[in-house]
Amino acid sequence: MSINLSETEAQTRIKELTSLLNKYNYHYYVLSESLIADSDFDKLMKELELLEKEFPLFADPNSPTRKVGGTISKEFKTVKHQYPMLSLGNTYSEEELLEFDNRIKKAIGHNFEYVAELKFDGLAISLNYQKGKLIRAVTRGDGVQGDDVTTNVKTINTIPHQLNPGSYPDEFEIRGEIFMHLKTFEKLNENYRKELEEKGYDEEEITERLYKNPRNFASGTLKLLDSSEVAKRPLDAFLYFLYANHKITDNHYDSLKLAASWGFQVSDHYRLCPTIQDVFRFIEEYERERKNLGYDIDGVVIKVNNYLQQEELGYTAKSPRWAIAYKFKTERVSTLLQFVSYQVGRTGAITPVANLNPVQLGGTTVKRASLYNADEILRLGLHEQDTVFVEKGGEIIPKIVGVDLEQRVNDAKAIEYITHCPECNSLLVRKEGDSLHYCPNELGCKPQLKGRIEHFTGRKAMNIDSLGAETISGLYDAGLIKNYGDLYDLNFNDLNNLELEIGEGDDLRKRSLKEKSAQNIIEGIEASKKVPFERLLFALGIRLVGETVARKLAEHFENIDNLMSATMEEISSIHEIGEKIAYQVKSYFSIHENISIIEKFKQKGLQLAVVHDSENIKTNKLNGKSFLVSGVFKRSREELKKIIERNGGRNVSSVSGKLDFLIAGDKMGPEKLKKANELNIKIISEEEFENLLNVSDN
Repeated sequence: MSINLSETEAQTRIKELTSLLNKYNYHYYVLSESLIADSDFDKLMKELELLEKEFPLFADPNSPTRKVGGTISKEFKTVKHQYPMLSLGNTYSEEELLEFDNRIKKAIGHNFEYVAELKFDGLAISLNYQKGKLIRAVTRGDGVQGDDVTTNVKTINTIPHQLNPGSYPDEFEIRGEIFMHLKTFEKLNENYRKELEEKGYDEEEITERLYKNPRNFASGTLKLLDSSEVAKRPLDAFLYFLYANHKITDNHYDSLKLAASWGFQVSDHYRLCPTIQDVFRFIEEYERERKNLGYDIDGVVIKVNNYLQQEELGYTAKSPRWAIAYKFKTERVSTLLQFVSYQVGRTGAITPVANLNPVQLGGTTVKRASLYNADEILRLGLHEQDTVFVEKGGEIIPKIVGVDLEQRVNDAKAIEYITHCPECNSLLVRKEGDSLHYCPNELGCKPQLKGRIEHFTGRKAMNIDSLGAETISGLYDAGLIKNYGDLYDLNFNDLNNLELEIGEGDDLRKRSLKEKSAQNIIEGIEASKKVPFERLLFALGIRLVGETVARKLAEHFENIDNLMSATMEEISSIHEIGEKIAYQVKSYFSIHENISIIEKFKQKGLQLAVVHDSENIKTNKLNGKSFLVSGVFKRSREELKKIIERNGGRNVSSVSGKLDFLIAGDKMGPEKLKKANELNIKIISEEEFENLLNVSDN
């Protein structure tokens, strides 16, 4: 792209593109809204990169081209805070707030005012700037010293790397809170759920492993060692307190306005409050409005506004005397625990469930709450017929948070986690380091068998959509199927007008399979014989073998016989497979019944080998080699990546010491090139890559 712009035109265009791309990023990562096609976004980003390169003086400190990660730290350096990061005293009651107000009045009289601001549910951060440049970002730690997380913080779009010229001191510190927007958290959790599903985890295991709340997820993200991974989990920040060696303003309220004018993101939700009654009104307003915010808050912070008065009030050993946090009460109800039941998943994972007297919570009726595992029951100290406190975790999922001991029945027995499967009575097992118990009776435990058939017929597996969970359960109970291999023995006469018992308990009812339904099932089963090998491999339900792993196994071994005869070492040597997955694969094929099912699949004509077309011939020319494709090429980058994979190579997304080849095209990023040279990575052109493969464009 040639640049034919005057300096004035370039400056205007850079400003326009910066604003536009930051807006698109915000809507995509925070609001989960795509306002522009990816290709169009990339074009605008490329245009901005070229303009900033040509006119570097006009580049914005908050340019989206600068908000990238890529540095991997072995550990975080510990840094001592120049000003200790003390915690705030807190209260849940208006009475204690009035006591706080009275203490202030006794100490400094009645001539003062407060600033009330939101208490963000995130993690505290301290940012040090010198001559407008971000030098260091440090976590709270123990209040005296914290971790240097500067590289990770630089991935946050709303934290400037370099301030525009302004009235700020040569050196100052600004503190705030790093958090994750709710829509971002939900989107990332949804993606993580899909990833876990692809890896073959059961629903109970997925529930156990999903990120529990935005605050913990944000905290864990900031402590990742690879900043490129941090950049994939967009964080945000509000800044709310300034420190400097000399006086900037007389009061906190004006300093917030100053910080905003310098380019920092300061929340709009703060207010000057002349009296404690004004503070109460602010609290009442945001106790209502917090559900309309796009992020979590857990209270309101109240600070004496004037800095000289703050100094006069001073500090305790742990907290400033001039500030306090009022914390909102989480909606909590109490109800009776009727009993604990246990669910069995298709992998045999056992999940305890608290069955409760129905109670209203957050606008819904709550009857059940997951207890997750045996450790949670012990932590809560649950007894039979306990009165329990229930909250909504993240205001979504009901969870038991405690027991009302005053209501405990005399001589109530402690709830003991079951030792045997509630369905088949097999002795449960729990491996070291695992939080869940499992039923080992894979071949005789009804919920496991039904669950595996449901998984096998699922949309991402064999896609027999005419077979729903209730129909599968009915066919199983009728004795027509005991495993997914039996599906291929069914015929139309077996199903036509078949009476099935559907549901269980009070919901038990009869249903007759009509001619059309029977025909659809048979046709769906027949069509599934054409499903590719990699999806069939996923459909088998081998633990930890999700869609991605199944594809890797299929590509590597090419057919079921090669896979069944492979050793643990051969399987675990495949990139990103490892010993745990290899063990599960070998275990599956060590069971006689599973081998019999595979033999039936061979007889019935299912796809048990990769089908190659003329454009997808695989070689081992690049076996064990890793490649990073960067820049503009004659071929598309996607095409180059496919060629690498078809010839045994592996594509990676960043430069590291483990990279074998960097395929460098036109206009590739200078930082990647610089880092590759520093690490002595072999850099080759597209033509050299083709010579490596001995392929031509013909």
